[in-house]
Amino acid sequence: MVQISSHQRGTQQRSIRRREFLRHAMGASTLVAAGGWLHAPAVISGEKPQVTMLSWNNFVPEADVELRRQAEAYTKQTGVPVMVDFIAHLQLPTKTAAEVQSQSGHDIIFFLRAQEVALYESHLIDLTDFVAEFKDTHGAYYPWIPGYFEINGIWRAVPWFTGGGFLGTYNETVFKQYGVPVADTWEDVKNAGKQLKQQGHPVGIAISHCVDANATFWYILWCYGGKVLEADGKTVAIKSDATKRVLEFYKEFYLDAMEPDVLSWDDASNNRYLISGRGCWIHNPISAYNTAKTRNMPIAQDLNHTLTPSGPAGRFMAAAAQSLGIWKFSKQQEEAKKFVRYLFEPENFNQWMEAAAGYNIGPQRDFANHSVFSRDPKIALAPKNLDFGRPYGWPAKPSAVVGEIDVTFVLPDMVAKVLAGSSVDESMTWCEDQISKIVKSQRT
Repeated sequence: MVQISSHQRGTQQRSIRRREFLRHAMGASTLVAAGGWLHAPAVISGEKPQVTMLSWNNFVPEADVELRRQAEAYTKQTGVPVMVDFIAHLQLPTKTAAEVQSQSGHDIIFFLRAQEVALYESHLIDLTDFVAEFKDTHGAYYPWIPGYFEINGIWRAVPWFTGGGFLGTYNETVFKQYGVPVADTWEDVKNAGKQLKQQGHPVGIAISHCVDANATFWYILWCYGGKVLEADGKTVAIKSDATKRVLEFYKEFYLDAMEPDVLSWDDASNNRYLISGRGCWIHNPISAYNTAKTRNMPIAQDLNHTLTPSGPAGRFMAAAAQSLGIWKFSKQQEEAKKFVRYLFEPENFNQWMEAAAGYNIGPQRDFANHSVFSRDPKIALAPKNLDFGRPYGWPAKPSAVVGEIDVTFVLPDMVAKVLAGSSVDESMTWCEDQISKIVKSQRT
């Protein structure tokens, strides 16, 4: 009998420096017996095999319903029980670090943030041969994907899906009602927000400790020609004229065009804000629209999408793929691989994408042509956004440094300091110092 449990959303996670956990974590791997695909399961020391997986509460709940169904079907087909635990995404970093510290927990671990995989390189099994089964299928992975998961020549996680990156998600009816042009650049968004805030419809972009706040900052920084690190991944480059322009942009944007509560938002706040009818524009995947459409909310008819905005330096998106890894401490590594392989079977993967209504996009290029996008013109742009992707940290490669920069939220904190009254130069200097400490800590 398959066992499925769901943990309710807990309190807001506190920032955790993974390095503190990893210094004390053990690195020994567990040997497992190999078995044929969908044949007799490997049994270790008389244990009955059971596969456990830690996942997230998807922003499109129907995707989790389908994952549960597939876990049940796999159990019936193979006789191997599968237990999938779902937790709020903000709890994932804490839970992941705790499992490494205790060297116990789930067999399969879900990484929402691709840049975190490098933090756990030494605790994840080698999946190079496993990934080889998928990476060149369906048109091959997007070029920005391998850098996240192929670390020092070894694949430590298998790309599962991408959310399509952040689009301009806006209330088309409100824009038309007040004669405001559809925004194509970040300056357009700011100007539209200025006009529509006066009509009671501000823009909403998180500037807080959440995934969305990090992501949007990377987008905007690149669009204005800035960077956090040089290409060597060690030289801190955040203090620059480009960053100064970005911080000045954020300040004007926040004061003149935004909803003030963005300083305390979580990753679901912008969705709730837009579908409430108050917000005019958010920077997000298609989940707000999907939520409204699934619930038959009238506002779904008002919402639409554009590509992520461009800036003086071009159009960029901070691209990441969500992935699955297997811990070295797992006693069911081969069984875990079998279940993951089952999830990637064409019929199963297609049904899962359908359930997510376009929010979960396969990590290979050909999934951009999936019928789910042609059936609804309002989400057709979602996969096109991926062509503007750069990995977090660019021009540096994904690394543990980049992962820690994000999990410590130093980038949105820098913006928040400016909004709280610190000077731009003071805020940049503070951020430069924080990132320098992260770089130094990852060298030790």
